[in-house]
Amino acid sequence: MYSTLLLAAASTVPQTVEWSPKVAIVMIVCNILAIAFGKFTIKNQNVGPQLPSPAMFGGMGLGALLGTTSFGHILGVGVILGLANAGVL
Repeated sequence: MYSTLLLAAASTVPQTVEWSPKVAIVMIVCNILAIAFGKFTIKNQNVGPQLPSPAMFGGMGLGALLGTTSFGHILGVGVILGLANAGVL
């Protein structure tokens, strides 16, 4: 009984898009947009440990960079899955 239930559940799993340069470009663009969004909205960007090259990220600290890139990856996953379902990727 359990094996047929697991088989039925496994057959309804949607296919995900495989990695390609298009997928990488979408993720990079989403991360750049998230960093830019964080640059203009985070009040205390330089609180906490500093990056080795703070000028590269506009003076953002490590916490702000980790927060914005985490948001960028969540945003990127949503965009990639949406574009894959639309048939663009």
